[in-house]
Amino acid sequence: MLNTLIVLSQHDIEAIHHTSLTILRDLGVSLPSQEVLGALVEAGADVDLDHKVARIPERLVVEAIERAGKRYILYGRDPDRTACFGYGDFVLVSSPGQFAWVDEDGNQRRSPTQEDARAGIRASDALEHIDIAGAMGMALDIPAEYRDVWMAAESVKGSTKPTHVWVANGRTLEYILRIYETVTGGREAHRQRPMIAAFVEPISPLCFSETGLEILSTCARYGLPVGFGPMVQAGATGPATLAGTLALENAEILAGIVLAQTFGPGVPVCYGGIPHIMDMRSSQISFGSPEQGLMAIAMTQMARHYGLPVYINVGLSDSKRVDAQSGLERGMTLLMGALAGADTFGHMGILGADQAGSLEQLIVDNEMAAYVKRVLRGFSVDEDTLALDVIRKVGIGGNFLGEAHTRQHFRQELWLPSASPFDFTLRRRSGQAQDKLRAGPIAFDRRRWEEWWADGARTMADWARERKVQVLAEHHPPPPEPELAREIDDIVAAARRDLLK
Repeated sequence: MLNTLIVLSQHDIEAIHHTSLTILRDLGVSLPSQEVLGALVEAGADVDLDHKVARIPERLVVEAIERAGKRYILYGRDPDRTACFGYGDFVLVSSPGQFAWVDEDGNQRRSPTQEDARAGIRASDALEHIDIAGAMGMALDIPAEYRDVWMAAESVKGSTKPTHVWVANGRTLEYILRIYETVTGGREAHRQRPMIAAFVEPISPLCFSETGLEILSTCARYGLPVGFGPMVQAGATGPATLAGTLALENAEILAGIVLAQTFGPGVPVCYGGIPHIMDMRSSQISFGSPEQGLMAIAMTQMARHYGLPVYINVGLSDSKRVDAQSGLERGMTLLMGALAGADTFGHMGILGADQAGSLEQLIVDNEMAAYVKRVLRGFSVDEDTLALDVIRKVGIGGNFLGEAHTRQHFRQELWLPSASPFDFTLRRRSGQAQDKLRAGPIAFDRRRWEEWWADGARTMADWARERKVQVLAEHHPPPPEPELAREIDDIVAAARRDLLK
């Protein structure tokens, strides 16, 4: 695979690293947890218990990086469906849940429901380039006190892929872990075949939340993977300079790695380098800026410097529609991050900067992933692919359509966009011949103008809407065994009973 894109020299990497170490040594991080502060005292950090600040010496950082696990695998309910981190794979995750929902491109937002979440899980399970299934919308008709437990249960029941949910706090995490342990066969079995990686977002600059620390310490003690994803905003919660933002982002991630290794020596870590900028006109965070791509490449280089798998926020957009802005921002930043060699990327299916979830956007993002994967695959140059013999045979003025060499190579060499399965279904029902099916609408429309116009001049958003309808109508993942489903439902019922007190 191609992954050679860089923006930092080795000198730049070392400068950012040493600046981060200085930040941690001189300023430290805010940690509102006596347990965490006490553990860092024992580890050798300089802890101010009154102000709940820990200053972390270079020695602890270096030891934590060396000790941290550098790769891990997440498993689905079907253990053959996995997502691998640190193995050079291209891993895509659909959004674990937005707080608004758009039914069709360009429509108003509304609050997502249980049925929306179930639809998001089912669509995520169906799409071939989505490796980890999220629910796309938070089920706001479920009480917040146990909503993440319900989301975890529905995700596991509704998809055989690895799943991702936002965990609210340490109390709900207990029930979520019980669900995964029930599926895998116990705590030790789950540690060996983890279905969850903790995701902790420090509050920039240099603060960790109490709930984040609860999640971090619990998962690290259980030996489960832990990822850190501060979202430093250049010009707001970080310096206006990209280098300064990267140094601060890196410091917060390194602090998280120290904490993870303090509670669980050797636990695998994912380096979540996801800084952003604040748009100075709108005062809003930007997901699609060119700086987003630049910082993602730099963060990938920093993670590789430490030998860690990396998550970056690319493949996203500030646009609220499936439109030209969306395609430009998503495609360019995803390709930049992929060429840099990142493991996983911004959550797919989001409209704007966490403004809403859209299944149509998720379907377009899935197709975008296929495009990028084709670029990453590159092409081979050898005697067969140079094709000198067939060039000689065809000669001047001929064509290669009828040659055996073309039949042997075109499917592997030339990427074909997905055709609309919904349109295929209609054509089959109407009895049209198979060769007509190949002329149907596709995600990236390459037909002649006249054919496109006669077919309604449809856009990619139109295509995505058709495919969404077809996926939701026809894709039904295999459910868990009835006994397992009952056990999962019992855990959710216990969470509802205990957490709503």
